[in-house]
Amino acid sequence: MAISKGDTLPDATLVQFGENGPEAVELGEKLKGRKVVIFAVPGAFTPTCHSAHVPSFIRTKNDFAEKGVDEIICVSVNDPFVLKAWGETTGASEAGITMLGDPESAFTKAIGMDFTAPPAGLIARSKRYAMLVEDGTVTLLHAEANPGACEISAGEGLLEAM
Repeated sequence: MAISKGDTLPDATLVQFGENGPEAVELGEKLKGRKVVIFAVPGAFTPTCHSAHVPSFIRTKNDFAEKGVDEIICVSVNDPFVLKAWGETTGASEAGITMLGDPESAFTKAIGMDFTAPPAGLIARSKRYAMLVEDGTVTLLHAEANPGACEISAGEGLLEAM
């Protein structure tokens, strides 16, 4: 069953590329006592993710900060090496967006946001969504019905709903 507004996110270990290579990130610790936006994409460098979803959060980052958001996190079912390259290519890393990998899709499956599309080569990937999380609890969730769409899950869509 998919996560919904009012639910607490499960404990999860994600991964990021740090100064010395891949580093584990305990999501629960990262969210504790903080207001965080998490948005997820089906895959790094995929067309809609690359040209629409990530840029929408780069454009709106300062607006989210004005609304008290401490951090914006992008989650993708990719390894930290790919996410490091993608963050650099899109400018997301320079903009201060945290790129976290869910390489085994464990977090994505735990919140019921996984899908598989073999013709596109997307296996155990994340649906496209954006959520506002306050102290680990989902207070706003915008999930796209189609992984190729980026409307309600775009930075502007989530910001408008806040």
